[in-house]
Amino acid sequence: MAAITSSHLLLGFYGDDFTGSTDAMEGLTRAGLRTALFIKPPRPEQLAGYPNLRAVGIAGCSRSLTPERMDLELKPAFKALEALQLPVVHYKVCSTFDSSPEIGSIGRALDIGADLFKTRVVPLLVGAPILGRYCVFGNLFARSGLDSEPYRLDRHPTMARHPITPMSESDLRVHLARQTRRKIGLVDILCVTDVEQARARFAQLADEGTDAILLDVLYREQEPVIGQVIWEQVRPGSTLFVVGSSGVEYSLTAHWKQLGILPEPPKWKPTTVDRAVVVSGSCSPVTDRQIAWALNHGAMEVPVRTPELIDPATAETEIERVVETALGIWSQGKTVICHSSRGPNDPRRAATAERLRSLGHDPRQDSGRILGEALGQILLRTSLRGEAKRLAVTGGDTSFFVASTLGIEALEMVAPIAPGCPLCQAHIPGSPLDGVEICFKGGQVGRDDFFNTVLNPDGAGI
Repeated sequence: MAAITSSHLLLGFYGDDFTGSTDAMEGLTRAGLRTALFIKPPRPEQLAGYPNLRAVGIAGCSRSLTPERMDLELKPAFKALEALQLPVVHYKVCSTFDSSPEIGSIGRALDIGADLFKTRVVPLLVGAPILGRYCVFGNLFARSGLDSEPYRLDRHPTMARHPITPMSESDLRVHLARQTRRKIGLVDILCVTDVEQARARFAQLADEGTDAILLDVLYREQEPVIGQVIWEQVRPGSTLFVVGSSGVEYSLTAHWKQLGILPEPPKWKPTTVDRAVVVSGSCSPVTDRQIAWALNHGAMEVPVRTPELIDPATAETEIERVVETALGIWSQGKTVICHSSRGPNDPRRAATAERLRSLGHDPRQDSGRILGEALGQILLRTSLRGEAKRLAVTGGDTSFFVASTLGIEALEMVAPIAPGCPLCQAHIPGSPLDGVEICFKGGQVGRDDFFNTVLNPDGAGI
């Protein structure tokens, strides 16, 4: 392929949810590549304000969309990335691959991207060992938070019971075949330890007319091999379209390090704060454990009355009630966590769905947006009035709408907190919150003491 200089953009990505997007940004930034994550497809004048970029991302929301709405969302986003003439464009999916033919179809995204970028064979990499995600003989295994054992996905305590896209199949080829007619092959775990075997198997599948090729991964030591096989598919003057988790970034950067085209990785100098403002829209039991840990170590909670929050007649009153209560806690010098759920069995979930239906909404499609925008208002008002320096948001769908409500233009990584969840600096032009530090956490991410590391990435107490 064409030579790459230190001024070239190496990769662009679109994340199918917000926290997945910050995960991809982390993988690139940790490797020494300056990466900016934009909330909307960036304009040329915006990119000019971020010199020396090596990668650019778009934080999306396609995981919560129908296939028809995905068309409207993805085509302009992919065209914006196409205009940058990148070697690789990555459709970044959640590392638990949760999707269905009706909502967040990864197959539809694969079809759109392969056609637009004219990628004959699309590499597909879902495992990400650093996150506790492992793909073996095409089957995906995942930890439930970093403190648990790995579960086969169809037996995972959260993903098998996901409220919108429950994962009843762990074989990713079978799962994806329900979403696309393209032929899917596999470079299995026996091949990916050796680049010659992996390359030969990939080429064989391509010659047989395979349209997308899944690559297994179990150990981080296999990432340079996988990265090399993916990078070798790039052709001069064209863009390779890739689908997968942040394992794509970790594998490519492992190979780029071997090629000697990466700078020195950054030396993190995170600051410690005594408190943070948190809004949580996650229904995950992992997040519930993390909230419980924080409450046992001095933080305080404000349960949000979600049926009132989604009703236009009562939303403003409920938002102000939560903000005033949160500010009272904040004034005591404590971390405050405003949450819409404490796990999958929280009774507010059923009550909220019922209220949404009574208002003419589809809970599967509309709850994330309505709750996310309301939680965004809670975070915005509390942060401004409390002059907060560090913020946190949990829940992938929630995070996109919170970030939009805050008016964030772009994010850059400041320091690692937990794998897949970096501490970021928010660029919010014209806002008093411009430069505030914030992290966006997916439901399954982090250890039980996660909120401790939000306050002190070096590991002191909450």
